[in-house]
Amino acid sequence: MLGSPFNPHEPLGRVDVAPDRLNHSAPRRAICSRCQRPLRTCLCALVQPTAHRTDVLVLQHPHEAREAKNSVALLRLSLARCTAVVGERFAPDALHALLHPPGMAVRLLYPDVPAAPAPSATTAPALDPHTPLRLVVIDATWRKSLRMLLEHPILAALPRLSLNNPAPTRYRALRAARNPDQLSTLEATVQALAMIEASAFDGVPLLQSFGRFVDREMTRRAGRNASKRSASTAKDLVVPSR
Repeated sequence: MLGSPFNPHEPLGRVDVAPDRLNHSAPRRAICSRCQRPLRTCLCALVQPTAHRTDVLVLQHPHEAREAKNSVALLRLSLARCTAVVGERFAPDALHALLHPPGMAVRLLYPDVPAAPAPSATTAPALDPHTPLRLVVIDATWRKSLRMLLEHPILAALPRLSLNNPAPTRYRALRAARNPDQLSTLEATVQALAMIEASAFDGVPLLQSFGRFVDREMTRRAGRNASKRSASTAKDLVVPSR
């Protein structure tokens, strides 16, 4: 499944209505035609078009594609040169075409870890600012990303790009992380683009928008928890019939 770039000139008012596939008598849920989210969680107001020259390819685990708190949707809508391909296992020929585009250098955003050591740095030439670059990012939990890497030798063989002293994440408020320095895919990609493109890239507005996304999701979570507590209290107060 390929993601489409965000077009800031497209009218915002279009809405698709998706019927419930299991129960035709259930209320219909309004879906935003651009971000494909329910209107109550539409991302369009948070989209932050961000200029960049590096091509970004996100290999997204299917579980993440179904996760409402996932950060890739906002990333893809904000970066014009960002494509998300959803899958857990990829056919060798299809993956080779994605990872070796003609005329482009490629780097995998992934740390050098004992379970999946990075290739020797001497096997990859230094990045040339005049050569187009594709940055490959794996969007999955730590365990699933490692499995995707180990099951695709052509992916593990890519030259690596690792973040140096990554900035603290705001994502931990929403989702647990294995290590304290783990970031959301959006945060990691933005920090990697800043490393690659230096002063030509300004990711601060996008990170601020992501912060608002986290705040919104935390507010929604608090509201759901409050509703559950109220429902539980009301149930405890029911007077049994005689």
